[in-house]
Amino acid sequence: MQTTTPSHGQDVAVLIPCFNEELAIAEVVRDFRAALPEARIHVFDNASTDRTAEIAREAGAIVRTVGLRGKGNVVRRMFADVDAEVYVLVDGDATYDAASAPAMIERLLHDGSDMLVGVRKDDNLAGAYRSGHRLGNRMLTGCVAMIFGGAFTDMLSGYRVFTRRYVKSFPALSAGFETETELTVHALELRMPWSEMDTPYSARPEGSESKLSTYKDGLRILRMILRLFVAERPLHFFGIVGALSLVVGVAIAVPLLMTYLATHEVPRLPTAILSTGFALVAAISIVCGLIMDAVTRGRREMKRLFYLGIRGPTRP
Repeated sequence: MQTTTPSHGQDVAVLIPCFNEELAIAEVVRDFRAALPEARIHVFDNASTDRTAEIAREAGAIVRTVGLRGKGNVVRRMFADVDAEVYVLVDGDATYDAASAPAMIERLLHDGSDMLVGVRKDDNLAGAYRSGHRLGNRMLTGCVAMIFGGAFTDMLSGYRVFTRRYVKSFPALSAGFETETELTVHALELRMPWSEMDTPYSARPEGSESKLSTYKDGLRILRMILRLFVAERPLHFFGIVGALSLVVGVAIAVPLLMTYLATHEVPRLPTAILSTGFALVAAISIVCGLIMDAVTRGRREMKRLFYLGIRGPTRP
């Protein structure tokens, strides 16, 4: 176990969101204390019904309670309440490798990144990384890459290192496990420098259970991706809606036009009205996309200026 941290004098805070992790939290706190002896260990307990908070406090962590359920709500409080220059965010389930933290911080500072993602490598250990979660992660990561760009390998990883500049500019709008998606898109939208690093990933301690629901949380993540698509890429979204509406309208109108040219009559007036309706929807969608795109660009510029106004870490 590594006991020194090459953090170049940075003020490091380890942030651990958890809910009902009494079987794992002591190990997580001890391991990160050994890996980062100078760091402050913060455990934000999401109103657990077991002894998570008590055990974390006994292990030496600074413990705070967040009553509003959901990982996104906890991340919002952590980022708002904790001041540091470098932040290590990790789940409290003892599946991530604490010994990798010093190297992750070193890599973040050396590369000049604002976010580094720990890519999970389980070495095919049974029960460590379920196949359903792995497939869902690949699909959702692919969706984000297709819409927002970037080439993330493990978008849903709960092990990340951030600079203060990133943390204090992050809006934190999500409520649950979709927060990892929001963290990723925030970096892509502001064109922040980011990087990845492979880290060992292991199974949970025996007797503890994952709080992640494959289908329910997967749908929530998909909804978050769609909301971010509309909010951050409005011209693309409404352009697609407008193009589809125009294609349908033209497909309906062509037979009517052929009939009119042959007979000078419009025998199916409701169909003609429907075709006109689709054409109007297409025009309105494109106009909405143009207006929202202008608003989004202005909002993005303000976010970028705020981000640049925050002091970054001292680079090695």
